[in-house]
Amino acid sequence: MLPLLVLAACVAPTAPPPPELPRPTPRPAPAQVPPAVSRPAPPPRADWRDQAQTAGTWGWRMEGDRSVAEYGVRPGAAVARLTCDPLGQRTILWRNWPAVGGVPLTVTTTGTRRMLTGSSDGAGGTQVSLAPNDALLDAIAFSRGRFMLEMPGAPTLYLPAWPELSRVIEDCRQRLESRPAAAPN
Repeated sequence: MLPLLVLAACVAPTAPPPPELPRPTPRPAPAQVPPAVSRPAPPPRADWRDQAQTAGTWGWRMEGDRSVAEYGVRPGAAVARLTCDPLGQRTILWRNWPAVGGVPLTVTTTGTRRMLTGSSDGAGGTQVSLAPNDALLDAIAFSRGRFMLEMPGAPTLYLPAWPELSRVIEDCRQRLESRPAAAPN
């Protein structure tokens, strides 16, 4: 036994085996999420006829001897008006935005774009006067579906070209035609 002990003394002591490192736990592969489908933004509305119509409806009435078409959400809350003034022999286009001095009021129809100079009506609105036979009135009445009123600093109005407008225009023209001609001097 002694030789075994001597032999054991000659052999270098063996180190305990290194502790086994824990194996990394396999991570599940990240879930494959399909890329979000991005829908392109709608293109900007380049054509004014594509804009949403201003809320409201046209109504027609007589105020004394004046034929009036008024546009608004409810009676008494007009945003635009077309009036035949037979005494002044004019048609008045009005919108509910105050004017200080002369202010540009641009009327756009499917066939015409004209800048007019609006003035205060004295009650918080802006108005322009047109001769009853002004071609702009025909352009408004026959505009395909709508026309537009623009003023600096005011919301743009996109108004339908409904028959109430034609009624006012025709009323004014008939009154102009039915006036007796002035006697020659």
